[in-house]
Amino acid sequence: MAITVNLNIDQGADFSTVLTLQDDNGNLTNLTGSSVYSQFRKSYGATTGYSFVVTIPSPTSGAFTLGLSASASSAIKAGRYLYDVEIVSTSGGVTNTARVIEGIVTISPQITKTP
Repeated sequence: MAITVNLNIDQGADFSTVLTLQDDNGNLTNLTGSSVYSQFRKSYGATTGYSFVVTIPSPTSGAFTLGLSASASSAIKAGRYLYDVEIVSTSGGVTNTARVIEGIVTISPQITKTP
């Protein structure tokens, strides 16, 4: 079952957050050989979505970063969105996909528009 983590993003600003995965015993999840994907959408059935840029700086640490550039966040309409994070791993020729995090992304509106 996925854990819930809600995110707040300022429209027009760079966004970055580090999330760390652990198993039920508190052991870090080894992400070696895995890919991490994350998107957010206005609703579950929405056909238009936005992808986070995902990086895994040290796979054995269980940590990965979700990010958006300032130009990307400024192009997204302010409001609430749903998101999830999926880990895709391949072992012995079998591909497994697991949803590990889900929640709400709130894009706070940008007031000041700099030239």
